[in-house]
Amino acid sequence: MAIPLSGLPRLYRLLSRLLDYPDQELADYLQAGDALKELPESAHRVLAVFREWALGQDLLAWQAQYVRTFDLNPDHSLHLTWHLFEEQDRRRGLTLANLAEFYQRQGLEIKRGELPDYLPLILEYASTLPSDQGGTFLAQCQQALEVLAANLYKVESPYAPLVRLLIARLTAEDAREPQNLLIE
Repeated sequence: MAIPLSGLPRLYRLLSRLLDYPDQELADYLQAGDALKELPESAHRVLAVFREWALGQDLLAWQAQYVRTFDLNPDHSLHLTWHLFEEQDRRRGLTLANLAEFYQRQGLEIKRGELPDYLPLILEYASTLPSDQGGTFLAQCQQALEVLAANLYKVESPYAPLVRLLIARLTAEDAREPQNLLIE
């Protein structure tokens, strides 16, 4: 599993993959030890701890933990609009439609029938942008990321530091006032 790029785009791509459903390809990539190369120094410790945890699991146990964490508890959903609107709010549907239209205008094809607010998809898209633009794009998700991180920390999820790392990177960058794609 090649994760080219360097710096922040590489971090975004790696976080995208770590927050997606784990498979043998990801386990092999982490085992090879290339995951921490060419990343911001501040990310090394968090990612090293997660790597150690992940490699300490057999793949089925890791996958089961992932399902328990993200698929069985809506408070941990990786669909970011859930944390802002939940399922019944009409604004969520409008926001999802607007985000899908945005991706389409950018030439991004959403695969596997995934919703456009899926955090690994958002991170993957951000990794294709220049560092400053990727950070600006992700900063628009910060409110939902804060809720997700808090919910993951409540249950001491090994995924919580990954989301907090992303928030820390966004907070460390220059203040911006971007249009919020997740709140219309």
